[in-house]
Amino acid sequence: MTYPENSDIERFISSEEPEAVLEPDLPIIDPHHHLWDNRVATSIFEQTVYLCEEIMADINKSGHNITQTVFAQCGAFFRADGPKDMRCVGETEFVQGVAAMSRSGIYGSTRLCTGIFGSADLRAGASVEPVLEAHLAASANFRGIRTAFPSDLNQTYLDGFALLAKYNLSFDHYSPDFERLPTLAKLAAAHPEVPVIVNHFGGTVDLDADAETFARWRECIDIVAASPNTVMKLGGAQMRAGAWEPSFHMHKQDTPLSSEAFCDLLYPYYIAAIEAFGPDRCMFESNFPVDRECISYRTLWNMFKRIAAKAGLSEDEKASVFRGTAARVYRLQD
Repeated sequence: MTYPENSDIERFISSEEPEAVLEPDLPIIDPHHHLWDNRVATSIFEQTVYLCEEIMADINKSGHNITQTVFAQCGAFFRADGPKDMRCVGETEFVQGVAAMSRSGIYGSTRLCTGIFGSADLRAGASVEPVLEAHLAASANFRGIRTAFPSDLNQTYLDGFALLAKYNLSFDHYSPDFERLPTLAKLAAAHPEVPVIVNHFGGTVDLDADAETFARWRECIDIVAASPNTVMKLGGAQMRAGAWEPSFHMHKQDTPLSSEAFCDLLYPYYIAAIEAFGPDRCMFESNFPVDRECISYRTLWNMFKRIAAKAGLSEDEKASVFRGTAARVYRLQD
């Protein structure tokens, strides 16, 4: 279905010269995408509507072998009524519906949202437990949460965080500020039984950053990677952060760059993260439709395959970064 609210981003993506699909048979789990309808909400993102049909159109047109996906928290379809702390459960209820639509096979062979991570305010401490239980009751695919953490890691927050271990849940985190990673490392070290998943390289990827900033980012990456229960999502490098936009954003380019051009530009970030965490603790992610403002789904996964080749990853290492790590961390049937 075509929505007029999506016309600008559709025009940009359609201006791309389609690439030949690299390694079309390689099985892939996309461990990070969103779904939403922002027609009545304020949003900075160009993709106003992105639901089951929209993501399946991207996947089906891409030519890549996407077998499963994981839905990433984005504040979609919160309940409009009921206790405030329970309204976030509406997102999981919505996504479970999309998972059921996908499982019918009507939209294609990819199984959407076999993993789901949503939101819950761990700052509430032990009293957040009913919220986690409600998420789990809403979907057998619920795997964890993504939320911010306080800088002081106070005891009330840690009491809430400890519930993730009780329910075998993971913790995803993203902040545009990579200086938060050392504190995240302390949180991960204090709870080695909880998988801690660093989203989008742990901070904004700014190709105009100076050498000192890049070196400090690498230092923070190494600090968080020292905890064996941490995992890195390789992606999100195309996303804007507030008013800041990368140089290859649709607001700054007439047509999207090629996968080869993206690989050349972004490879230093990818190889640094892979070297810090190791392929068995890394997973490529689409971050769609956020990154769609710069790149098509086909070109994005071509770029990932070029990066894997440039990094000299073995077949086993490729299996990890393209599906194995995601299947293990989010407890998916691979």
